[in-house]
Amino acid sequence: MRQLEGLSESAAHGFLGWVDFETALASGAYDGALECARTAAVLGARFDEPNLRALGILGEGRVLVRQGRVAEGMALLDEAMLAAMSPELNPTWAGTIYCHLMVACHELADLRRSAEWTRATKAWCESMPGAGPFLGVCRVHRAQALAMQGEWEAAESEVRRVCEDLPHFDVGMVAEAHYELGEARRRRGDLTGAEESYREAHRRGRDPQPGLALVRLALGNPEAAAAAIDAFLETERDRLARVRHVAASVEVALALNDLECADRDCEELEATAAVFGTSGLQAIAAHMRGATLLSHGQASEAVPVLRRAFHSWHELPAPYEAARVRELLAVAAGALGDHDTASLEREAATAVFRALRREGARPGEAAPAGLTPRELEVLLLAAEGRSNADIAETLVLSVRTVERHLATVYSKLGFAGRNSRAAAVSFALREGLHAHPSSGPGTKPT
Repeated sequence: MRQLEGLSESAAHGFLGWVDFETALASGAYDGALECARTAAVLGARFDEPNLRALGILGEGRVLVRQGRVAEGMALLDEAMLAAMSPELNPTWAGTIYCHLMVACHELADLRRSAEWTRATKAWCESMPGAGPFLGVCRVHRAQALAMQGEWEAAESEVRRVCEDLPHFDVGMVAEAHYELGEARRRRGDLTGAEESYREAHRRGRDPQPGLALVRLALGNPEAAAAAIDAFLETERDRLARVRHVAASVEVALALNDLECADRDCEELEATAAVFGTSGLQAIAAHMRGATLLSHGQASEAVPVLRRAFHSWHELPAPYEAARVRELLAVAAGALGDHDTASLEREAATAVFRALRREGARPGEAAPAGLTPRELEVLLLAAEGRSNADIAETLVLSVRTVERHLATVYSKLGFAGRNSRAAAVSFALREGLHAHPSSGPGTKPT
């Protein structure tokens, strides 16, 4: 603060100290960041500077959240946001507060608070003086909330407007918009479009992971996915910043049948959820643990964990994630011989995926990955929870022929290891696949 040397203490000292706060927070120096934030609040109150006081409250809340004191921290962030929405704050500082609040919600997977503030601030964002750039920031955060609620078309519309209207104003913001566009496309099954968006985000300076790694996984290259995620996790130490990458690491490890890695990742997710305690983090941890238990062949142990994950996702609401858990519940129920429940869970998951995508494969469309009509038939019957013997009887084939068809399906879809059947079934449900009308189950000879 050489510029202020020799001058009496004033609000200017607090604003310059805010720069030190941002640096300290980003580097994980939480004690220093907390001191800067509290100084800002004190100076703001002393010199009747509402912007500085609100920043101090915000800063203290951010640090407390990072230290695991989530209830206290989020209460302060809410208080700062209420101040930001008052007419006495400068739009620039109000925007800073909004961004910090939404980043904290995203880190914590606090979907409920994020959705509430997204609704509450919609008109406020659009009424801000010079709202162009500021509205761009709002749109990116709004898209994150909308995407988790399953409103993918609305989310994609928000980020497209940022990419088109403000391509050169704020490189970081536009990079984040391209990443969110990739997320929306990936969830809708547009893997080519998703990769384009992740690459554009990377070109603009945003790490494209874990989204790009999950595209690699979906395209049948779990080795590349694992390498990308491992590279990030080797250098990132912040627990909250690691969460989504660690969750992606579980999915990749299961595809590679590396259950030891999956167990280790699950333990980290559970420890983080225990410290920060939000329902979103708990849902992520339970979701990944349930999937891992299922891969261990422990279906009875997986069911209560997966049910806990489903109820958390369902209540938030996060319909896409809830439907993904239902896929796993269907597999677990089938493994336990409860085929009625397996069928119900699969039907519910498929209905959600179709509704979210607002599209589905139509009869007569070419099967994906070059699957033949017979291979598609076998896959769809497997997706109904049928055993290989049941499929063989239905299609009038030998069990060995069914096994050979399934092995070819797994190979064409890029799946390998013990989790291949579950991965292929999940693929069929998410893609909304149907048998070609000219093909159909074989008939038993009379």
